[in-house]
Amino acid sequence: MTSEEAPAARDIAVVAFAQTDHRRSTEESSEAEMLMPVLHEVLDGTGLKTADIGFTCSGSSDYLAGRAFSFTLALDGVGAWPPISESHVEMDGAWALYEAWTKLLSEDADTALVYSYGKCSPGSVRDVLTRQLDPYYVAPLWPDAVALAALQAQALVDAGHTDEPALAAVGARSRADAAANPHAQLKGQVRQGEYVVRPLRTGDCPPVGDGAAAVILAAGDRARELCARPAWIRGIDHRIEAHGVGVRDLTDSPSTRLAATKAGAFERPVDTAELHAPFSSQEVVLRKALGLDDSVCVNPSGGALAANPVMAAGLIRIGEAAARIHRGASDRALAHATSGPCLQQNLVAVLEGDPR
Repeated sequence: MTSEEAPAARDIAVVAFAQTDHRRSTEESSEAEMLMPVLHEVLDGTGLKTADIGFTCSGSSDYLAGRAFSFTLALDGVGAWPPISESHVEMDGAWALYEAWTKLLSEDADTALVYSYGKCSPGSVRDVLTRQLDPYYVAPLWPDAVALAALQAQALVDAGHTDEPALAAVGARSRADAAANPHAQLKGQVRQGEYVVRPLRTGDCPPVGDGAAAVILAAGDRARELCARPAWIRGIDHRIEAHGVGVRDLTDSPSTRLAATKAGAFERPVDTAELHAPFSSQEVVLRKALGLDDSVCVNPSGGALAANPVMAAGLIRIGEAAARIHRGASDRALAHATSGPCLQQNLVAVLEGDPR
């Protein structure tokens, strides 16, 4: 089949987004109880019921919950009767959205519910995240997420790409912008604090907290029926760096650049970028990889430095970018999600609204 004969890909859009108020701890609630209000809100925003959804996909981590197949308990919040078409990824919800997007492309469904959640408060996230590392040579040394991010930050400083005052300014800007975000965990004036691992101070690191998010995807005319201004996914792609941190140039992110290229991010300028940069130094890396200048509004929601529920923060970046298109604050936005140490895995989506 020639390219001229190939059928056109379906237009798929984010038509609704909801998230929790992110908090340091939700010990009084289970994952299902934390998730249920978000699911009700995102469904109510479109007028859909669970039975109207063609496909459901979730993202979470059993390591955070401390038990196998923990995501099955969260299905109580969705409702598994009548029977639903459901899938799960052991990743940030942004990757669950990618799976749902491919499902809708295949025309097996016209609508999809994507949700993710993370309760980080029960244990030490810094220790849990070491389980992402190479199990033979690196993980036994127990370098935690902050220590590895500090290696990346120091590499940036040594290369002359940033310095500590510049990193502090990233954190200050993010939390100042988060003052307008009712869901953010940290907002307004936040002290830079003491060193956690040099050169990263408290203000350069994300808060530990619990939270959940959900989006609804719809295809073609169904999207226009459900949303006044759908956020059309014009491109989405994800790539991965080498697993070994020591074989990478930590001052750059070629996987982010490649994913952005494949998603069409460089075809036309974007006006908004929601970057999943849990550490201030990682925003420096991502801005360079994506070629973002001061004309682009970066993380107007406050980003992961304002709220970082593990396994949901990446999906929230896509949701925040889509929400700005829904309300007319953006016309073409880039959303980024990451997973793994030092920006190991990266997903980039390009969203657009209909011309005004």
